[in-house]
Parts: sequence; C-alpha cells; structure tokens
Amino acid sequence: MTERAFEVEEVNEPAPVPKAPPIRAMQEAEASGHAPDYLDGFLKQKPEPVAEPSSDIVDEVVAALRQIHDPEIPVNIYDLGLIYGVEVDNGHATITMTLTTPHCPVAESMPGEVEIRVCAVPGIQSADVNLVWDPAWDPSKMTDEAKLEMGML
Repeated sequence: MTERAFEVEEVNEPAPVPKAPPIRAMQEAEASGHAPDYLDGFLKQKPEPVAEPSSDIVDEVVAALRQIHDPEIPVNIYDLGLIYGVEVDNGHATITMTLTTPHCPVAESMPGEVEIRVCAVPGIQSADVNLVWDPAWDPSKMTDEAKLEMGML
C-alpha cells in the first residue's frame, strides 16, 4: 500500500481572481459613457399579428382533446363525455369539463394536461380549464363509439 503525502499551506487572504475580460458591448458602452441596453433589439421587434380564429379552430381543439386519455378507462376524455364545452374567442380557449368522480386520481393533473394540449393548438394563445361537478358525469354522456369500445353496446 502506498502512503499519501499532504502539504498544508497557511494563507492570510486568498489570491485575487483575475476578472474576465469585458464583453464587447460593455467595452463599447464604457467608451461611449452609457450602459448597454441588452433589450434594445428585442423590444424594437413588432409582435406578429394574431390570426383571426378560423371556423374550424374549435374542431382542432376537439382533436387535441381527443388525444388525452383517461388512465383508468381506455377512451379519450372527449368521447368519454368529460368535456362539457369548448369556446374559442380571439385566441383564448375556455374548456368546461368534469371528471368521472371528484376522487379521480388525476383530478390534480388532468386540467393541467388539458390546458397544455389546448394551448399547443395553432391559433390558441391561452386557455382556461373550468372543472365542474354539476351536472355529474355518468356513462350516458359517452359517445356511441366510446360505449362500443368499452363493450357497453
């Protein structure tokens, strides 16, 4: 086994750390006598105009909702009848929905997932998800396709 040797050096204060060279903007600002504005070019850009919602944007939102599945039931939440309403106004979507029960394991995560999926639809800038319990969900709210898939027809 090899022995290790350690050396101890006592110091009163640390050695100064050399400063990084200033970036070009800082150098130019110091030379001209004013601080650089890092947002200068960013704030001068004009925002892109918001496209008017097309007549089928609600259909696109519904298609996005049909990609979300209830983890306990192999049917998407739209055909399951959990979506009570879809409204789109000037790029803002309002989704009214419920869950199969108030004690559903995804009660905390499902509205967030709905909001994320809806906001991913082109033309939607923001979304609100309203979770309601009245009227309560029951299997009669399912589409015929969902009932067939679940073996209820």
